[in-house]
Amino acid sequence: MPPTITDQTTYRDHCAEGVTDQPLDEALKNAFGWTQYPGHGPGGELLGNPATALELGSGRGDAIAALASKGITATGLDISPTQCQKARARWSHLPKAHFEHGDVLDYLASADGHWDAIYSIWGAVWFTNPEVLLPLIHDRLTPDGGLVFSHAPPVPGAYGVQGTYAAGLTGRQVWLYRWSYEPATWATTLETYGFTKVDATIEPAPIPRHVGTLLARACKGTESPCRRLIKGEHGVEH
Repeated sequence: MPPTITDQTTYRDHCAEGVTDQPLDEALKNAFGWTQYPGHGPGGELLGNPATALELGSGRGDAIAALASKGITATGLDISPTQCQKARARWSHLPKAHFEHGDVLDYLASADGHWDAIYSIWGAVWFTNPEVLLPLIHDRLTPDGGLVFSHAPPVPGAYGVQGTYAAGLTGRQVWLYRWSYEPATWATTLETYGFTKVDATIEPAPIPRHVGTLLARACKGTESPCRRLIKGEHGVEH
């Protein structure tokens, strides 16, 4: 009988064991899938031209590897030690790719460094209380840095913290919380915590009436321009 899963770390480790990795060249090519539809939507250009980057919820580390392969010093953070171990083994040949295991709030609160870009692809920004997370992200950005994240849009009329059983309604009792808001509410929330030049939108699905993707970009609120987030094919100029 498999062990009972009672916490999110063990659950995410369990999920990580079932992942089939793409070949390295394919993983780099497909690394920045901000949406849930392969090959659809914007890519790495949303991050602009950072010298350093931090991913919150880096999984297998493909996006970190893609940045590192371009000479960017990139750090991936994940709550699953299994994901971190696999990412390190998979991308150890890239000297600018670094992978850390830890809780996002603990890590940001104790970090010494700052990053030009902090981002989350269906990761920690969706699963962490923004009232606690956003000030920590703001503090850890360089003066001209920026934040980019994506996740599912909210179900109409159901906003704020959402609870779900991660293993299903007939599975083990492991729950996750997600914070879901409309783009306008995300924009107001980001501005409340010092971010400027916010661009929060819904990227339409490639098939009409299918679920889209919430995409948000924001700059650190300083007098200097947000030079690290530049105009991309699918973005607005910052």
